Amino acid sequence: MKIRKIIFCALLFAFWGTAARADETTQAFLDGVRYYKAGEFSSAATAFGRVADAGVRNGKLFYNLGNAFLKNGDLGHALLWYERALRLRPDDPDLKFNYAYARSLTKDAGGGKAGPIVRILFFWRYLLSPDTIRWIAIGLNLIFWGIAAVRLVQRKKVLKAYGAVCLTLALIFTLTACYNDYERTHFRAGVILSEKAPVRSGLSEDATELFVLHAGSRVRIDREKGDFFRIYFSEGKIGWVEKDRIGVI
Repeated sequence: MKIRKIIFCALLFAFWGTAARADETTQAFLDGVRYYKAGEFSSAATAFGRVADAGVRNGKLFYNLGNAFLKNGDLGHALLWYERALRLRPDDPDLKFNYAYARSLTKDAGGGKAGPIVRILFFWRYLLSPDTIRWIAIGLNLIFWGIAAVRLVQRKKVLKAYGAVCLTLALIFTLTACYNDYERTHFRAGVILSEKAPVRSGLSEDATELFVLHAGSRVRIDREKGDFFRIYFSEGKIGWVEKDRIGVI
């Protein structure tokens, strides 16, 4: 009986603790909404940040954080949270509009964007979200195997051409979906948070300054060492930046 009482008490305290944390998180979100409506954007960002720090991964929350930071004039953190929100809500029109507007405020051109030839040759990858590409790949594969099954049963040669086209498209979208997943898993991206971030040739403040990036610039993180990230910004622009100047997406 004592063991049962101990287990019951432990579960009860755990439930109370979880409920209390949930209440605190809910209250922090409501505070964020109230502060935002009152025009207190710094306080709104702090309140929404507490919700995110509690482990809540929600595209709408991240979008609200981006809006609060943007209204508060913090372009770096605004774009960081917009980028995080886009991974969860890639097709949200309001989010994409605000993100595009915030990107237009950045000072540095480039940011690891693909060249025009690549964007033309692989246009579908830049027009469609990763989730859309994934579902198209699944649909095309199902259609192909459906055509293959019908052709096997009915021996209709006319389906051969349709099957070949469908197979080609299925391969293209399947490979694109696989690459998107690989890139998301293995390539880390970041956003410059500080107003100015010197990019240096080495791992110290005495190292040669190669160039300077500004708040909101998107970079690819190639390597991590000590208190520095080695970043790739665009062709020929590679160097080391202090970690606290970059927010990892």
